[in-house]
Amino acid sequence: MRRHVWAPAALLGLIAAVLALVLAMTGSTGGSSEGKSASGGSTGPARDDPALGWGFTHTQFSADSGTPDAVARARKLLAGQSVPQNQAIMGWGAGNPEPSPGVYDFSDLDRRIAFIRSTGSTPVITLCCAPDWMKGGEPGADHTDWSLKSFESAPLPAHYQDFADLSATVARRYPDVRHFVVWNEFKGFFDDTSQRWNYEGYTRLYNLVHDELKKVNEDNRVGGPYLVMDSYAPADTQFASELKGPWGSVDRRVLDAFTYWNKYKKGADFVAVDGAGFTRDSQALPDPSTALDKFTDVGRWLREHSDGLPLWWTEYYVEPENSGWSEQRRVAAQAAAMIAIARGGATTAFYWSPQQTSGQCPGCLWKPTQLADGGAALPMYGLVSRFAKEFPPDTRYETVESTADDIPGSGSGKGIRVLASAKSVLVVNTLDRAVQARVDGRSVSLAAYEVRWLDR
Repeated sequence: MRRHVWAPAALLGLIAAVLALVLAMTGSTGGSSEGKSASGGSTGPARDDPALGWGFTHTQFSADSGTPDAVARARKLLAGQSVPQNQAIMGWGAGNPEPSPGVYDFSDLDRRIAFIRSTGSTPVITLCCAPDWMKGGEPGADHTDWSLKSFESAPLPAHYQDFADLSATVARRYPDVRHFVVWNEFKGFFDDTSQRWNYEGYTRLYNLVHDELKKVNEDNRVGGPYLVMDSYAPADTQFASELKGPWGSVDRRVLDAFTYWNKYKKGADFVAVDGAGFTRDSQALPDPSTALDKFTDVGRWLREHSDGLPLWWTEYYVEPENSGWSEQRRVAAQAAAMIAIARGGATTAFYWSPQQTSGQCPGCLWKPTQLADGGAALPMYGLVSRFAKEFPPDTRYETVESTADDIPGSGSGKGIRVLASAKSVLVVNTLDRAVQARVDGRSVSLAAYEVRWLDR
């Protein structure tokens, strides 16, 4: 999806040089030519449960680097309310883990996993992307091509086993990590000639990786296929499918890919997907609030067609590019999306953390740690961490009354979104004006785009 940032080779070289000094001083594991276990302690109790709750994904810039005081503040923040944290093995802050066959450099990944460990959180590893030599490129760290075309290429079939072996090496290096997602968004698996996904190739790769991870530890939790649940407007019927609603229709080719993987996978501990609450051409239909029902409808379809496997949204988006939204609207839209995702049966979801190094940071979880006063929580972190606390994976959701006095036909999904457990109620006004609502027998005044927590 959008907001992916990849490390240019020059930047990685600079980071690696600085890290080498820092890691040498701290005694942490740096680059290695072997896949031995990294030092740094465990991540607390190993969580074998395939349902992890609500967390976030580390991207190019994160809280593991920056000014010491700011990093310490961010670490304390994340340790205060532990949420699962996801990291890719290459890209999004991690360099090439195997620049040449059998020669490894896990310095960046070591640093990220060590940071996650230090917060006491549950780590998740996304097994993407692949070293250049597995994609037909030149071996060697100096030959890593970070261009989008190269980076998003899939391994060649002749190297599927090599990628599976690399995945096993990663699993052995971080023995306390139990959760692995295979690949990312079917990158490199679209067949331009036939105009469909090469789901046969992905499933073959997935099965090889699955088997190698289970050989390392049978308790490792493995899932996929990490497809993007793209959708089109109701009037666009070229790739229409059975999975549809007022928000549009999911691309039939995506469902074909899921169906094949689901049938021929050797096993899965969870289903992982991502998607947006708008169409491929950025339309939120029929309105921004109702459009989020897509997450609920897609989730229920996936649960039904996967025999109830735990459902993960590894990415989810509600804000079109260049939206100009205020942070208040952004947080409200995210809250409404999380409600829709939970209603669809998901028990794990990762917010794609768009951290920056300076200035304003729309949608960021904490103030950039590269700033002297960085590391403090921002409104989006308040939402994600509170949601994780109030609605853990085993939550039994309850139906509560919700109406807005001045919205004809109002209710949950009509401008006012509500999610309730036996102890808490989350109320979200997705409208750009104040409303007087009645929620769970109480009268509630809500400002425009307000997110309100109520005790029961």
